[in-house]
Amino acid sequence: MAKVRNSITQYNNISVLLHWLIGLGIIFMFILGWFMDSVPKDAPKSSTFDLFNMGIYVWELTKEVSPRSFYFNLHKSIGVTLFVLIIFRILWRFSHKPPALLDTMKSWEKKLATGAHHGLYFLMAATPLAGIIMSISSKYGIHWFGIKLVGGIDNKASRELFYEFHEIFGQLILLILFFHIAGAIKHSLVDKDGTLRRMWFHK
Repeated sequence: MAKVRNSITQYNNISVLLHWLIGLGIIFMFILGWFMDSVPKDAPKSSTFDLFNMGIYVWELTKEVSPRSFYFNLHKSIGVTLFVLIIFRILWRFSHKPPALLDTMKSWEKKLATGAHHGLYFLMAATPLAGIIMSISSKYGIHWFGIKLVGGIDNKASRELFYEFHEIFGQLILLILFFHIAGAIKHSLVDKDGTLRRMWFHK
């Protein structure tokens, strides 16, 4: 492994756990978002839902709701959970020094990596926050896995504004995430500098 500027060579296990948990959660949210937009508004109500209609997991509710309501509420519930995890991750990052960038990285690579990380942290917080404000601005509010958290204020102008923010932030995070993953693959397979190993669990 290439030398680094300080004695820390790997991210700690809490950072690693949060990295993969949030990363997979964000990818799942994109899949869920694309799927729920295709659910017809006039679909009949039910209390059981075959998740993504794949025959892998059936979600059971205590009362009947429309498929569209089920998937939108699931999206909100996971979004709130991710928002809490992201805030914790940001606080953890401030209180725990990460390893320095590898000395083998070129100057422009370091600047690009730093900018991408800052952009990701901002968008990871801003995207769910915009979604939360959008949901509160609707007449439905937010239910977290069936538990009512906040009632809706039914403000159309606010809802539409933060809907736009949510969409734009989501597209930006998807773009940066693509380059983030591409960069990690390049460093692991082409440069072989141990970048991916730094973000994996260790004793």
